[in-house]
This record gives sequence, structure tokens and C-alpha cells, in this order.
Amino acid sequence: MICLQLAGGCTMSRKIKRDTVNVLSVLIALLWIFPIIYMMISSFKTESQVIIPGIFFKPTLENYQAVVNPEFYQHLVNSIIITCATVIFSTILAVSASYGLVFTPLKKPDKIYFWFVSTTFLPAVAVIAPIYFAFKKINMIDSYAAMILLYVGAGTPLMVWLVTTFFKEIPIEIIEAADIDGSSRLNTFFKIMLPLTKNGIVSAALLVFITTWNEFFFAVTITYTNSSTLSVYMSKYMVQQGYFWGKMCAAATMIVIIPIAMGFFTQKSLVKGLAAGSVKG
Repeated sequence: MICLQLAGGCTMSRKIKRDTVNVLSVLIALLWIFPIIYMMISSFKTESQVIIPGIFFKPTLENYQAVVNPEFYQHLVNSIIITCATVIFSTILAVSASYGLVFTPLKKPDKIYFWFVSTTFLPAVAVIAPIYFAFKKINMIDSYAAMILLYVGAGTPLMVWLVTTFFKEIPIEIIEAADIDGSSRLNTFFKIMLPLTKNGIVSAALLVFITTWNEFFFAVTITYTNSSTLSVYMSKYMVQQGYFWGKMCAAATMIVIIPIAMGFFTQKSLVKGLAAGSVKG
């Protein structure tokens, strides 16, 4: 009888702890996404209503009508082209480099890996001047090629940092078994390595996508009109006369829709990839 009471008490205690953790998780999640929710709500307010916050207001679409125009669509196309090209090239380069660092006999692979990782520590403001003058010298300012080259240079080390961890989790015995069976290294890479690291690659690519999609500093410096991205477009509502908060919220809401949608549809691969990467590093 006493054992049953103790077991019941332990079960109740675990249930209380679990419910407490769940409630705290929900509260933290709501606190985390509150700025996004507030931004979306503010996008349906007039400028005067945004400046003076209030709970009750009459929703309006005037901000979206002002923001969504041919100029917005041009910046949207620019963002899609630049971001997708960056993700594709960064993935190809980073996956190849990570595979080589892990499975190719190199003299000092750790130093090469550290070189990749160390480039992510460099602040953007420290390199913006030489990059600008170099692109201006070769007439690449305000072009797709300049933005893609710049973002690939920033996204590839980030992906190498992440993808290398996933390749390190694959036992070397798998490659040795494939070699014994007569499989070529190229066939082993595509038929064995990629399926095993698919979730990790997707999560790393999504991170590069979000980073590139949201980048502002290089975009506002290197571009003018032809290749300006959505983040640059949103800055047009910050003028000397003041900030048009309603229109900025509407533009920001339109900008975050695509990353949120991608995160929603790839959440299973993202969670699996992040969970796998946390096991060993």
C-alpha cells in the first residue's frame, strides 16, 4: 500500500513538473514571438494609431496598398534570385568542402576547418570599404553577381561549420564497406553520404537562406536600384521627416512571410538536423 502511494506521489510530481515546463515553454515562446505579432498587428493600423499604441482600433489595408507596388515586386524578385543563388552555390561548395575535410587525408584538416570558421568572426563593417572599392573598380556595383559572390563568401563558411559536424557523425566503416563492395567515392557520396546528412544540410541551407534574406548592411552599401533587396526597400520608409512605422511594419510582414513559410514546411528536417548536430561537435 505504501509503495502504491509512493508511486502515485512520484507520478503526480512528474506530471506537475511536466505541466510546469509546458506552461513555461508556451510563455517563453509567446514572449519570443511577441515582437513579430505586434509588428503584424501594427501593419493594419494607421500611422497615428501606431505612434500611440492602443488595444482597440479599426483595421485598415492602407499600409499594404502603399507598400505592395511594382517597386516592391522588383525588390522581391531581386531578393529571390540573390538568395536562392546564394543557397545553391553555398550548399555545393560547403558540402564538398566539408566532405573533403572529414574523409580526405589532409595534412592539417583542423587548421583548414578553423580557417573557414574564423572568417565568420570578421565584422562586416571591417571589410565593407575594401569590398566596395574592389567591386567599383571592376564595375560590379549594383549587380546580381556582386551580391551573390559576396553572400556566397559569407554563407559557405557558415555551412562548412555546420555540415562538417554532420559528416563527422558518420562512421568511417560505412565508407570502408562501400569501398570493399566496389563503390566509387562519387557513388558513395551521392548514394550514402548525402542521404545520411540530408537533414543537417537542409537545416544549414535554411539558416543561410534566412541570413541572406534578412541581410541589410552589405545590400544597402553595394546596391542602388538594379539589385536592391527587400531589406533595402523597407529602409525607404525611414526618412529625415521621421519613420513611417505602419508602412515599415507592413513591408516587414511581407518580408518575413517567405522565411516563416519555409521554416514551417521544413521544420521536420530542421529539427532532426539540429538535434543530430547537437549530439557531437
